[in-house]
Amino acid sequence: MADINAIAKQFTDFYYTTFDTNRAGLQNLYRASSMLSWEGTQILGAADISEKLTALPFDKVQHKVTTLDAQPSSPSVASLIVSVTGLLLVDDSPNPLQFSQVFQLIPDGGSYYV
Repeated sequence: MADINAIAKQFTDFYYTTFDTNRAGLQNLYRASSMLSWEGTQILGAADISEKLTALPFDKVQHKVTTLDAQPSSPSVASLIVSVTGLLLVDDSPNPLQFSQVFQLIPDGGSYYV
């Protein structure tokens, strides 16, 4: 398996930069079988996940990752679990919110999906 820490860093850099600037651009990271769990609600499928993310009630957002941990999630597939924590700045608020997010990345050709 490739360096999972490098994969996790590259993925999270792309994910949060895209989230902060063009949330609709995240749809390509999901598939029909992808699931997002958000505050107790499960959202299935790329289109519905994208709809949820683009409808979030803020205009401006910035993620500041403070921890990033990765580990293999299968002995037979080059998949990995990525755990992220950090600070979230929303709509120019001076008070950052803490966030935590976990991704399971599944290989797909030369890249990964959630």
